[in-house]
Amino acid sequence: MITNSMYKFVLLIVLAAFIGCSSSDEPNKQKETAGQNKSEPSTPAGYVKQASFTDFDGSSVPISKFQGKVVMIDFWETWCKPCIASFPTLEKLQKEYSENFVVLAVTPGFTDTQQDAQTFASNHDYSFTYLMDANNLHQKLGVRSIPYKVFVDPEGNLIKESRGSYGPEEDYKQIKKIIEKHKKS
Repeated sequence: MITNSMYKFVLLIVLAAFIGCSSSDEPNKQKETAGQNKSEPSTPAGYVKQASFTDFDGSSVPISKFQGKVVMIDFWETWCKPCIASFPTLEKLQKEYSENFVVLAVTPGFTDTQQDAQTFASNHDYSFTYLMDANNLHQKLGVRSIPYKVFVDPEGNLIKESRGSYGPEEDYKQIKKIIEKHKKS
């Protein structure tokens, strides 16, 4: 039979062993970042600011090309019904705010190939800038499902990230609010 004081002693030993065996990742993170190039981003905002995609011709398209406009990076694929369902709303907003807003329809390549995206683009009359995520921004941001939208202000700063869709009307209202708040006058 274990006495109360013996129980406390065993509990104290187990607790001390647990605390002594746990480790913090902080020293390792400091070592890892100390050796990295200082121009390498390490935050979602940094990844977005330096984002670059590939167009269907294989040319690099940096996000900075769209500086001066509110940018929405829309991660999508051809099989994603909510992604495709949001396209008419995005097209409407892009036309309404043509001087202030651009949609980058970016295929992360979960299952779609460039050919899949290119075929979709040629068969639909959307004026988006279609791109491939050749530099894996979606992985850096931890995107695991689509639709996934990333909003960037006219200076290239991350505004917000958004997963899913709230339906055409609510998506329209929410995106319009972001454009109005961040567009250049």
